[in-house]
Amino acid sequence: MSNTTRFDAIVVGAGPSGNAAAYTMARAGLNVLQIERGEYAGSKNVQGAILYADALEQMIPDFREEAPLERHIVEQRIWMMDDKGHTGMHHRSDDYNEERPNRYTIIRAQFDKWFNRQVRDAGATVLYETTVTDLLRDAQGRVIGVQTDREGDGYYADVVVLAEGVNALVGQRSGLRPELRAEDVALAVKEMHFLPQETIESRFNITGGEGVVIEAMGTITEGMVGTAFLYTNRESISIGIGCLVSDLSRVGKCSPYQLLDRFKAHPSIRSLLEGSEMKEYAAHLIPEGGYRAIPELAGDGWIAVGDAGHFVNAVHREGSNLAMTTGRLAAETIIDLHRQGQRCTRQALGAYRKRLENSFVMKDMKKYKDVPRMLEKQGSTIMDLYPRLMNGAAQTWFRVDGRDKKAKENAIVKAAWHARGLGLLGDAVKLARAWR
Repeated sequence: MSNTTRFDAIVVGAGPSGNAAAYTMARAGLNVLQIERGEYAGSKNVQGAILYADALEQMIPDFREEAPLERHIVEQRIWMMDDKGHTGMHHRSDDYNEERPNRYTIIRAQFDKWFNRQVRDAGATVLYETTVTDLLRDAQGRVIGVQTDREGDGYYADVVVLAEGVNALVGQRSGLRPELRAEDVALAVKEMHFLPQETIESRFNITGGEGVVIEAMGTITEGMVGTAFLYTNRESISIGIGCLVSDLSRVGKCSPYQLLDRFKAHPSIRSLLEGSEMKEYAAHLIPEGGYRAIPELAGDGWIAVGDAGHFVNAVHREGSNLAMTTGRLAAETIIDLHRQGQRCTRQALGAYRKRLENSFVMKDMKKYKDVPRMLEKQGSTIMDLYPRLMNGAAQTWFRVDGRDKKAKENAIVKAAWHARGLGLLGDAVKLARAWR
């Protein structure tokens, strides 16, 4: 392929958002170039993840027939953990054993590779082991293509889709977005622990393709804002933990890997991993700043999607569905402009923002827009004190020790009041305001 070849669109990145954008445009007949710096799509991702079926179904209705899916989720556990136990919510239903399940666990390396194959089959040209080093501009400053680490003058297109992930190095180097704020990004570490399929199914009380997700918060993050998780795959367990970079820098008393080791050693987790073999681990950044951290999303000749646009719903731990949806909506905007013979100017690409506003993506991001700032101020209380109080209250209530129930109620209230006092009411009001 000649470096002077011109395309209708260039997509930088082959994660969920980049694949969604490239696939949608290629299916519509656009001449698309996708550039991925890895050896293949997904080569940099060893971890497991959650796939939300609806977002992919919008593009590939029959994806379940071929996609490398691990387990469909029938059970969700949400834990508030102290040092020795947990209190939480447990939801399980046979309704999730439906013909077209709603959520799946996946292995990103396998899934991204499969999704990218669909992109190629749709007609897009994909360059692997290629790094975009800069954006090319015309005399008016409009983006007209990309420069790569390959020899030549670069690749040209009507529009460049930045699906490069949260680091967004191309966007930062090109002055399209500011540097990441430590308060807006979390550093997460993940591991894959392998066990026989029958052991996983026995240990989590599941059969066939059923799966379980555990999401946890509490003293496991040492008072820092963060969460942990455990997902069941077919023959492995994905486990990880992450905290805000600002907190990790401020506290400085332990690394994410130390936090993960402590989480794995917790009494509530240790038995679930017993006998497993850890073969893979990874660390990566996750955008957690929410709505207020969303950068400029489009300009003359460029548009940003997925993690590059900070599209992660940290409250509900949703990312892949926002990535694929933003990639698709950006592609649909470009397709419409192409068919109308319009240039991809900043004003024309503003239709992308309107599509986002009408979708669940921006509605959900706006709903929780105040949560990140609240956690900046109340993080240690929410992540450490309240899990301790909840577990202490549960242990007081369920322990049968000769004390009457009224005395137990008084003990629970007294402990909470001693720990937080009138702050209990203030915390409830702040949470309600941030959650609206």
